[in-house]
Parts: sequence; C-alpha cells; structure tokens
Amino acid sequence: MNILQINSSVRGTQSESSRVANAVVAKLAAANPGATVTVRDLGANPHPVLDEAALGALFTPADQRTAEQAARMALDDTLIAEAQAADVIVLGAPMYNFGMPIQLKAWFDAIARAGVTFRYTANGPEGLLKDKQVIVAAARGGIYPADADPQVPHIRTLLNFLGLTDHTFIYSAAQSMGPEAAAQGQAEADAAVAELA
Repeated sequence: MNILQINSSVRGTQSESSRVANAVVAKLAAANPGATVTVRDLGANPHPVLDEAALGALFTPADQRTAEQAARMALDDTLIAEAQAADVIVLGAPMYNFGMPIQLKAWFDAIARAGVTFRYTANGPEGLLKDKQVIVAAARGGIYPADADPQVPHIRTLLNFLGLTDHTFIYSAAQSMGPEAAAQGQAEADAAVAELA
C-alpha cells in the first residue's frame, strides 16, 4: 500500500488537522505492514499558486517550454506522480474563513491536469485518478451541520472531478469554542479514526 499524506495547515505542530491526519496514517500503516508513506507538508513548504506564468507553461508544448517553464511544470508533475502512485490519500484540511487553505487549493490546482488526471468526453468530464481511497481530516473552529457546511462540498466536488469518489471525512469540530468543546471535538475525531476499517 502506498499512502500519500497531504498536510495543509500553517500551524505546524499545533495543527489539529495534521494531528488527525497523522493518526489516520499511523492506523493505516499499522494495518498494512510494509506500506510506504509519503508526507507532503504544504504549510511548511507551500506549492506555488496557479498564476499567469504557470498557465503559460501549462499551455506551451513541452518541447517548446523555456527552462523556467519546464522547471515550473516539473513541480506540478511531482505532485501528480505522487497522487497517481498512491493507493490512499490522506488530506489534512483545516477550515480557514469557511474554505480550504490556499495551500490545499494550490495542490488541487497542481494535480488537476486535463488529459492526465481528468479528461473531457462526449458525456462530460471523467476523472482519471480512480480506485483510490481518500480520507479527509477536517478540522474547524466551529460546528457546521452537513447541510450548511461551507468547505466540504468544494472539496468533494474537486475529489469527484478527479475520479476520487471513495472519500471519508473525519471531523474535529469546535476547536475555537473553548477547551471543553475542543476536547470533545478531538475525542470524536479520535473515535472516528479508531473505527476506520
């Protein structure tokens, strides 16, 4: 089993989403002796955001790219290769201002490449990152009912678009609502990790 862990919090060792993601990966690795684990910490080492230069490189044929463009595409290629090689992807996804961190969005922007991780067909887009499990460690300061969660639908849409349709969300909620509520949110996340098959 190849496990890819993506941490996107900027809080370092204080990150609750990374703590939960670490627990998920530890459980998966213990249940699958010999598993390989790749950890990419986008909070500590952010991936470049999608900008005009990156788009220019993306839409320039590979044999016509400048050295700078080739180097920029190589950064995205590395992330794509990691996602393609993974059997399980574990995303640490804190909620910042009702959405995902820019660090995580930059990862999605990097791996969403037409003809590689998705393609357009006569019946609409088809995701090409199939047969993988995704577990999202979603930490948030408040409590959001499923029908009013501002973050999760966006993440689900991106995952489904890429063919990553087998996804599980583990929530550590109420992290900004005082020590007791935060502890309860953490305990509920830990219980969800323990129940993972």
